Amino acid sequence: MAVTFTAAQRQRLTALDADVETLERQFAGEEERNAAFKRIEAGRARQNRERIGQLLSEKRVTEAFLIERALTDWLTDSEGFTRVATPTILSAAMLDKMTITAENPLRDQVFWLDPKRCLRPMLAPNLYVVMRELRKITGEPVKIFEAGSCFRKETQGAEHMNEFTMLNLVEFAGTEDGRQMERLEDLARGAMKAAGLTRYELVREKSTVYGETLDIVADGTEIASGAYGPHPLDANWGVFEPWVGLGVGIERVALVKGQHRTIKRVGRSVAFLDGAPLNI
Repeated sequence: MAVTFTAAQRQRLTALDADVETLERQFAGEEERNAAFKRIEAGRARQNRERIGQLLSEKRVTEAFLIERALTDWLTDSEGFTRVATPTILSAAMLDKMTITAENPLRDQVFWLDPKRCLRPMLAPNLYVVMRELRKITGEPVKIFEAGSCFRKETQGAEHMNEFTMLNLVEFAGTEDGRQMERLEDLARGAMKAAGLTRYELVREKSTVYGETLDIVADGTEIASGAYGPHPLDANWGVFEPWVGLGVGIERVALVKGQHRTIKRVGRSVAFLDGAPLNI
């Protein structure tokens, strides 16, 4: 009767980023299985050591940081966007303006510091304020973006982490009303080109809050999502002109590019570095 890897062996090979086909292999007996395990484990460990060695001696920067850098360079050098940095701590009132009220399920995913303050679950609230004020100051169209950590009590699945990096861009009063989706699709394609992804889909969706949205999906994973206005939420922020915005999950792009089985390999971690486990 055929045997498969033991639970402990599967766990070890999974930690070494073995693929599903390897994990599901069958063997004629335990001796054959154990010999295969030792051989595969040694090979996977060697590959992961080489990956870490390459990072330390050549790359110097992880794939997630390279993606963020590429998107930043594209936005600042080619698209004329300005990078901003806003606080990580949000007020409860800011979430209320985003319709994340006590009745909203997302409210339970928020990391609360106290009843009135939390770690931001998204970048949009602060960007609403900054783009509105810059528009008042300059009287010109506003093109800004931010890249930084967001925090949510997500389910611990292969595509979720409690802390993740978002890059959000917004172009305010620079697009003719009625052409927002067209501009959003242009920005989505530009972002994917900058990030080095060629295989993806642009998927239009309907949203009760944002009206029509645009998702970027690669290998079955949503790696970015965009929206545009005016829409009903804008009035909460004193915003009434057309705008387009796109949010890119940096670690999700790295997950897809590296063909990893879990996003935790490419996120902020003390267990993994640039896709390789530190416990080799």
